[in-house]
Amino acid sequence: MLVYVLNKHGKPLMPCKPSKARKLLKQGKAKITQREPFTIQLIYGSSGYKQPITLGIDAGSKFIGVSATTEKQELFSAEVELRNDIVQLLSERRQYRRSRRYRKTRYRKPRFSNRVRSKNKGWLAPSIENKIQTHLKIVEKVHKILPITKIITEVASFDIQKIKNPNIEGVKYQQGEQLGFWNVREYVLWRDNYTCQICKGKSKDNRLNVHHIESRQTGGNAPNNLITLCETCHNKYHKGELNVKLKRGQSFKDAVFMGIMRWTFYNKLKNIYPNVELTYGYITKNTRITHKIPKSHRIDALCISGNPKAKQLDYWYYIKQVRKHNRQIHKAKILKGGIRKLNQAPYLVKGFRLFDKVKYKGQECFIFGRRSSGYFDLRKLDGTVVHRSASYKDLQILSKRKTLLWERREGVSSPT
Repeated sequence: MLVYVLNKHGKPLMPCKPSKARKLLKQGKAKITQREPFTIQLIYGSSGYKQPITLGIDAGSKFIGVSATTEKQELFSAEVELRNDIVQLLSERRQYRRSRRYRKTRYRKPRFSNRVRSKNKGWLAPSIENKIQTHLKIVEKVHKILPITKIITEVASFDIQKIKNPNIEGVKYQQGEQLGFWNVREYVLWRDNYTCQICKGKSKDNRLNVHHIESRQTGGNAPNNLITLCETCHNKYHKGELNVKLKRGQSFKDAVFMGIMRWTFYNKLKNIYPNVELTYGYITKNTRITHKIPKSHRIDALCISGNPKAKQLDYWYYIKQVRKHNRQIHKAKILKGGIRKLNQAPYLVKGFRLFDKVKYKGQECFIFGRRSSGYFDLRKLDGTVVHRSASYKDLQILSKRKTLLWERREGVSSPT
């Protein structure tokens, strides 16, 4: 295990061994600044000896791989699980706001000039913006504990039209599958030959609907998520009277995200840090195969850093991003008498909050559920249940809740 060291001004130095850190703390020459990753700050002056350290970032839409290495040694290794609930939460908020406006029968003229995307050039969807900001936050956190000299990030470039049609070339890129159609609905009806795809016209119902195979919230309005159904079959399907399983076409959600974030993330990194380079997936794959290293996000980051032969750490950090606040004040269901039940839990329950890191009978875990009686649902970050109903009297607080939850995991992937 390595202990990360800061000088007396808070600037990062090279990490040290636990034995040296223990001596410095015992002699009063250092103080603890954070528990995960374990970091100390020197109280006296230091020469500040440093080595070139490269930070490899394996960017992604669901996970980020992070590895900081010198030529011979890996100094930091982590995998970060990103939030994927923002689209759902925004959809629920939109639904609640619309229903509230209908209940209050208030009419408001549309004011397009006030919308964020019309006022801010370069606007990104909140779900994408959040993931890009998390990438930047992780890079910043590593910079605070290690004197990074160079950053190398891998971001993929996907040709979605080439995936759909391998023979596409030239001007065909500008003439997509919806060329000549007024909107997506018109294209889907034409694609399905204006025929219900369940009964094939046997119901004799000429009223056609365009049905979302996955909900619009999940699958969007992409043509491969839409199908033509007659109104009779459409109504029966939603009532559960038809036992038909509809499958959508291939989803390119993650590929689209990587295409959007590719240059945004890279350009923002360049504006903050001096020495930033870009690499591509095929180079990482070739490096991994050449050195016979198993695939994972953090191992890819090790290859991206340019030091695949560096001695790997025998532990790594699993970091999970969580929502800090529940902004919905009341539950959607109204009780008898027009009473609306609060949806927000008390700020503290017996001195504990959701996602606090605690120790329970020698095990480090997180609070995933609370009861006003003082009993808590304790789990690891991978969902492993430590205790369904542990008393607050048996808990010892280790660290207060944060947006990023850290869990140290043992093990190293050795070459095969």
